[in-house]
Amino acid sequence: MTAQRIGVLHPGEMGIAIAVTIKNSGHEVFWASEGRSARTLARAESAGLVDAGTLAALCETCAVIVSVCPPEFAADVADAVLACQFRGMYVDANAVSPASKRRVAERMEQHGVRFVDGGIIGLPARARGQTWLYLSGAEAESAACCFTAGPIEPEVIGTEIGKASALKMCFAAQSKGSTALLCAVLGAAQELGVLEQLKRQWARGGPALAEVERNILRSAPKAWRYVGEMHEIAATFEAAGMPPQFHEGAAQIYESLREFRDGQPGFEEVLRALRKAGHA
Repeated sequence: MTAQRIGVLHPGEMGIAIAVTIKNSGHEVFWASEGRSARTLARAESAGLVDAGTLAALCETCAVIVSVCPPEFAADVADAVLACQFRGMYVDANAVSPASKRRVAERMEQHGVRFVDGGIIGLPARARGQTWLYLSGAEAESAACCFTAGPIEPEVIGTEIGKASALKMCFAAQSKGSTALLCAVLGAAQELGVLEQLKRQWARGGPALAEVERNILRSAPKAWRYVGEMHEIAATFEAAGMPPQFHEGAAQIYESLREFRDGQPGFEEVLRALRKAGHA
């Protein structure tokens, strides 16, 4: 594929993994520093991204834009790109429901934008074979050519907008939903005075406590990002005829951990936050 100028909105941890993959694949990667934090600036500079300065300049410079942001901002980011008269290819890799993705696609396609649905499964990757970017839509094959050299692995799963997002929602429903459930179980056990007994019983035949604690502590600093995702999963389940209430509850659990954003809490701190939320 001919080298292209590709914009990434925005280079957080996952966005940087996406940007590095694009660079490795032979393309020039741009971003827009306007309104972004010093931390984001440092990440982008370290990865060798080219700063377009403003979103308008990015949209004028790039033929392809990849959006990777918290799900509650996904629609607004897409509308901001449209407002800049962008008419290239837009890869929406945000964790939103298929219905949400289709609404954004309809608006963009009405303005001549070639829209691709993307769903990322895995952590910000440093090596191949760890994280996948699933793509769907009429332009999915073309989009996949932007991500050929890793570490993110592209996989096209069809021409239907919403299919990549549906896979992402179902996967995250289990992976992040399970962690939220374990948070609730441990919080309840602590409140009811049976936490140590529960740990003993798990040691006899249950989940591995060390792994449970590790997953919870890994999730706590990012819990604020998962709140919107749980709401999107709930909407996805409801549209599929499944009860949405579990993941609405998971959103509440992750909301109770918002205070640990980008921090490094201990396990007891997490339990205290869950108990505090339960008494609110």
